[in-house]
Amino acid sequence: MKMLGKHIILELHGVEPEILNNKELLEKILSEAALKAGGRILGSFFHEFNPHGVTGIIAIAESHLSIHTWPEFKYAAIDIFTCRGIDPRKAADYIIEKLRPRNHFTITLSRGEPYKEELES
Repeated sequence: MKMLGKHIILELHGVEPEILNNKELLEKILSEAALKAGGRILGSFFHEFNPHGVTGIIAIAESHLSIHTWPEFKYAAIDIFTCRGIDPRKAADYIIEKLRPRNHFTITLSRGEPYKEELES
């Protein structure tokens, strides 16, 4: 089986709490990121928690972008999963630029790509 998609996991630390608690702004940023990556948006759902925090997802024809925030820790967890030649790195770079974390790291996975054990069986 060939690679079916790319999945980027973003760990963002040191983001301003006002940004991480702004549901409308986060939806705008993730929507713009999806479009910058070449995705076609199908819909979105974002929820603001009381007293703080936001969770949300942008469904795209090529998969999804999701976010969950902890403003009290200045932390955001973001997943960007794409297929059909859409570049998740463009979305990740845009999100990092807009959220301006003090520190961040990414994990990139190739989805659907066989592991060595599968190739040997």
